[in-house]
Amino acid sequence: MQPFRRLEGIAAPLPMVNVDTDKIIPAHWLKTIKRTGLGVGLFETLRYREDGSENPDFVLNREPWRRARILIAGENFGCGSSREHAPWALLDFGIRCVIAPSFADIFFNNCFKNGILPIVLPRETVDALMAEAETSPEPVFTIDLERQLILRPSGNAPVRFEVDPFKRHCLLEGLDDIGLTLKKAHEIEAYEEALRREKPWLFRPAA
Repeated sequence: MQPFRRLEGIAAPLPMVNVDTDKIIPAHWLKTIKRTGLGVGLFETLRYREDGSENPDFVLNREPWRRARILIAGENFGCGSSREHAPWALLDFGIRCVIAPSFADIFFNNCFKNGILPIVLPRETVDALMAEAETSPEPVFTIDLERQLILRPSGNAPVRFEVDPFKRHCLLEGLDDIGLTLKKAHEIEAYEEALRREKPWLFRPAA
């Protein structure tokens, strides 16, 4: 997993509440187990018309937000079914940070496991950041995870955010569940060696 330390990028405003995982990535995309290629399906029902052409009214189809790396959204983002394809689609599109007043629990935890930083802030603060993302000529924000600060395009005072220390450590180091396990590889090998000596019959091939 790619480490997340400091992200500088365009932030797209998405003033919608209760954006569920089916809205983020529709169910017909769940046939794949690959994490790549899902970006084109991100917000499919909002981004495209019935004929497959882009919906010019949707924020991610407009400049400069079609190059967004940060998404600022409303309450309860990521609700609905617990599909890991939702953070995969965001990541494949290029979005590595989502800011919202609240998230659905499973989606929130899946983000950390896939290298995306979900930031929870009071609604008033989110509204202010969303307004900047919508009106700034170049809405480039900087997310500094090491200092836990959001630097704003307006130059106004940075916004501080809180992150669980363990989840923050994993993002900074680029550690997913597999990476965390592999960091214990020497201990696992030592345990298996000791077990092999103490109970060799467990390792004999079946007759």
